[in-house]
Amino acid sequence: MDLLPQRLTILHTNDIHSHFEMMGPLAAEITDIKAAAGEDPVLLVDIGDHMDRSAVETEGTLGQANIDMINLTGYDAVTIGNNEGLTFSRETLSAIYAGIQCPVVCCNVLESATGRPPEWMERRVIVEKDGIRIGITGATVAFTSFYSLLGWEVGDPEISLEEQCRELAAETDIVIVLSHLGLPADQRLAEKLEGVHAILGGHTHHMLEKPQIISGTAVCGAGKFGRYLGRLVFERPAPGEPFTLREGECRAADPARSDEAVRQARVIHVQHAQEKLAETVAIIDRELPLDVYGESPLGNLLAQAVRHFTGCELALVNTGQLLGPLPKGEITAGMLHGLCPSPINACILKLMGRDIRTALEQSLTEEFRGKAIYGYGFRGEVLGSLAVDGLKILYDPRAMPYDNGIAVSVGGEPLADNKEYTVGTLDMFTFRVGYESIAGGRDPVYLVPHFIRDLLRIELQRPESLDEAAVARWEAEAY
Repeated sequence: MDLLPQRLTILHTNDIHSHFEMMGPLAAEITDIKAAAGEDPVLLVDIGDHMDRSAVETEGTLGQANIDMINLTGYDAVTIGNNEGLTFSRETLSAIYAGIQCPVVCCNVLESATGRPPEWMERRVIVEKDGIRIGITGATVAFTSFYSLLGWEVGDPEISLEEQCRELAAETDIVIVLSHLGLPADQRLAEKLEGVHAILGGHTHHMLEKPQIISGTAVCGAGKFGRYLGRLVFERPAPGEPFTLREGECRAADPARSDEAVRQARVIHVQHAQEKLAETVAIIDRELPLDVYGESPLGNLLAQAVRHFTGCELALVNTGQLLGPLPKGEITAGMLHGLCPSPINACILKLMGRDIRTALEQSLTEEFRGKAIYGYGFRGEVLGSLAVDGLKILYDPRAMPYDNGIAVSVGGEPLADNKEYTVGTLDMFTFRVGYESIAGGRDPVYLVPHFIRDLLRIELQRPESLDEAAVARWEAEAY
């Protein structure tokens, strides 16, 4: 009697970014695939950036809502992305993952103090399903300077993965890598790693309808925001024989469907999050209007918040970080979260005067103010103009773009193009996003883990802050 071939289905998600509205549809699709597989085993994994603090559910529960969704959906292993690793403190991450019911696998992140992974993380795991030994390791993108400030030591992903995959290949029937490194890195890894059956990817939000087969390894990615579910089917003729890939695809999750348990859990988490974010953080006696394309009191307040927090002589921030005005009266934590959802931090740079001038001149052009920005922590829509503190700018509103000879003063003295200034600004700019001349600064100091909405909260509680925000920094020449 001939033995039936052994089949293993692997399902993968990535970069869900707290799109809770798609977690129920994903869970429903997963249930269908498991039912269709019958008695054949199914492995379910996530490749990181499941959490995003721009979502009320994540912010208000500090990630516990995400863990609940992971548990209810039945994941077998997950790795972390930069949204988990860089937007929560080490202590908060420990509390978040204390309740997870599957391994958190990442081989290139260690605690600086111990040189070892935290208690809630493993370098690699072996999951056994119906006699099939599945080796799993993972790695996340190495934003070394940011991680070090939070007490993490992040190693070279390729070196770390080579070691783990070599050991797993000798102990298991099939090896998969959970890679929150991006598609170009995954393609390079496929050429170098030996004994790896699949690299399941994320970070760059790539959606591969069919896996790329590189040196015998399936390179995969399921897009972003839970819109797709990756599916691979491996098969071998008999135990002891090698597994080969038979099917690979990405399936769209139907937003009209939902797993009922996941849907109900989301309703509860939204309620709890809203209750938590209802905390009053300030009471103000006036509305603070916002003009994303020009100067306004709320934009000025954000610039003040960054300058005071960083202790710098001047501050530059983009108004696109703010999504609406601040009303008169009671201000809650939830209101600040809604108006400033981006998980972006302040930083300090040493910046030449000419680079400051370039950014200010660009801020007067529609090309920059209306530029759409994606990623790098930004959760707004357009870049917006530059809001400043510690500066005065005189400009000609009639001038053609890039022909505006602006006059800029710092502390009452003319801005000197060849002088270096200490500037409080946003970490986003150091990635050459938006006002790229700001990235020309040197010796960046990143002030984590406080988000700029936390700085707004502090500034709202400072006496005279509202009066100062009403004072114009940009002045048009009179004719």
